[in-house]
Amino acid sequence: MKHSLLGACFALAATTALAGDNGLTTKDSTLGVTEAVDAMVAAMEGAGITVFARVDHGAGAQSIGEDIGASQVLIFGNPQVGTPAIQDDPAAGLYLPLKVLVYEDAMGGTRIVYEDPAAMLGKLGGVSEDAEYLKTMTGALARFTDMAAN
Repeated sequence: MKHSLLGACFALAATTALAGDNGLTTKDSTLGVTEAVDAMVAAMEGAGITVFARVDHGAGAQSIGEDIGASQVLIFGNPQVGTPAIQDDPAAGLYLPLKVLVYEDAMGGTRIVYEDPAAMLGKLGGVSEDAEYLKTMTGALARFTDMAAN
């Protein structure tokens, strides 16, 4: 019974994005790390989003003889969306372009994590909480990570 309840909780978590008090949204993926990031890259490029970098933390750890499992950060953006944020507050450039982390957890599952744009940029005095670009960024992150969650 205990295992059935635990399995049901994992199944629910696999279909639900979990937003914590820290402004991070976490999703489970049925894909491996590389496949999930590949799916996001394809969707972003198809939508005209620029992929600036793909950082492979797992390979970095392996290069020093350590193993953190598969872990990649995708860095991407669109100047039409990000520029207005930087115009509102130049410090927004510290947070942009947007980033998504995809990593293998301790149980071998794939997790997708990103920071909510309103939480991230809301720290800045010049960014209004009802700025249209926040809605655009939030929607794009949800769509692209949903594609990678599969």
